Amino acid sequence: MSRLIPLILAVALFMENMDATVIATSLPAIAADIGTTPVALKLAFTAYFVALAIFIPISAWLADKFGAKTVFRAAILVFIAGSIACAFSGSLPEFIIARFLKGMGGAMMSPLARLILLRTTERKDLVNAMAWLTIPALIGPTLGPPVGGFLTTFLSWHWIFIINVPIGLAGVILITKYLPHVESATQRPMDFPGFFLSAIAFSGIVFGLSLLSMPVLPLWVALVSTAVGIAAAVIYVPYALRIEHPLLDPRLFVHPSYRAVIAGTSLFLIGAGATPFLLPLMLQVGFGYTPFESGMITFVGAIGALCMKFIAKPIYQRIGFRTALMTAGVLSALGLAIKGTFVPQTPIIVMMVVIFVVGIVRSLYFTGQNALAFADIDEDEAGPATAIHAVMRPIATALAVATAGGVLEVSSHLRGQPLGVDDFHTAFFVIAAISLLAIVPYLRLEKEAGSDISGQRTAIQRQAALEKAEQQGYQGRSPRF
Repeated sequence: MSRLIPLILAVALFMENMDATVIATSLPAIAADIGTTPVALKLAFTAYFVALAIFIPISAWLADKFGAKTVFRAAILVFIAGSIACAFSGSLPEFIIARFLKGMGGAMMSPLARLILLRTTERKDLVNAMAWLTIPALIGPTLGPPVGGFLTTFLSWHWIFIINVPIGLAGVILITKYLPHVESATQRPMDFPGFFLSAIAFSGIVFGLSLLSMPVLPLWVALVSTAVGIAAAVIYVPYALRIEHPLLDPRLFVHPSYRAVIAGTSLFLIGAGATPFLLPLMLQVGFGYTPFESGMITFVGAIGALCMKFIAKPIYQRIGFRTALMTAGVLSALGLAIKGTFVPQTPIIVMMVVIFVVGIVRSLYFTGQNALAFADIDEDEAGPATAIHAVMRPIATALAVATAGGVLEVSSHLRGQPLGVDDFHTAFFVIAAISLLAIVPYLRLEKEAGSDISGQRTAIQRQAALEKAEQQGYQGRSPRF
């Protein structure tokens, strides 16, 4: 039973992680079928990530209020409903609404899977259980591009959403039959004003910025949406500082490591979050590859990420968080710039090697930032810190897609030509430059920041070990390091 529970929970993570990559290879086909442009589908991308950001912070509260097992099962059903709605969408507005509904379910699945595992597993079995939970989930991004490309090329794009239905229903049945009752924790009061203010801020800013470069709606709609979102964010900060249990607590930013990670990762994600949107589009719209060919090229990035999981720890032990994260930031930005030089004549093997290496570098970064973020966080701050850390990723990813799509549209408009390879090159160079700024927040951190977690030895510790070894040598014993 110790393996059965995490494997059941992994069904939800597998679906969510595969869905995030399977859609990227199908954007041109979806756009052609529902009567829009591939770049306009960035609104559907952002709708999903905005839904994640809005509902992730309340997932634990809902679990304690209505029962973790019940809410987890309902989240999968909502995700399935969103998938079906995506498959039957006939217009851009319908597809955006369907993706938002799907994001509501996805927002609950990953946090609750980890919460349920923590509450149903003995401490001595937790590491092993987490491995069984995460390894199947890592398979999703690896299968997503080739599966999505195959279904879109040889059947139709609708099937990339329909395949979630049997997987999700199987998960619901297994949860109902095998998942034990999960005890609720002491419930914190729900910050409803903070929930509504953050929802308005996230949706207003992201959708407003996404609409600025698109003629889908009048310009004033985009400007008003952005202004309302910014106003809600400005109101939220002093409000959150006044109450004891805010939904997202800005007081946590007094911790240097936490502040650096949130700021640095938000900038890093402008590149990492835009790539699944930009790269398949460039390969298909710019180079003329089929969705299947595109998926068979891009999936190696997930293979690289998976490989890094096994060697990340020794790297952080050797050079520490600050050096490793800054190095990964520079190499990732360089990789983005190199992708901006790809042309239809570039050998496929060269593109795959670059994508594979960038996948390794990004996995190194994400592994480290996950650990460093909580290096200075007290136990009673862990919950609120996790909420902000979890929300940061979808919001930054949504902004990344909005930025990349905006650059494509502006570049194409300035050239007076349909979307082409040159526009993708411009977009890659712009997001590479923004992503490179991710190293700036880490410059002010101490070189040994988070060393108690990474296992990195400081200069003083190395000197002490050397002196101890010398003393042992003087006493006739072989020195140990």
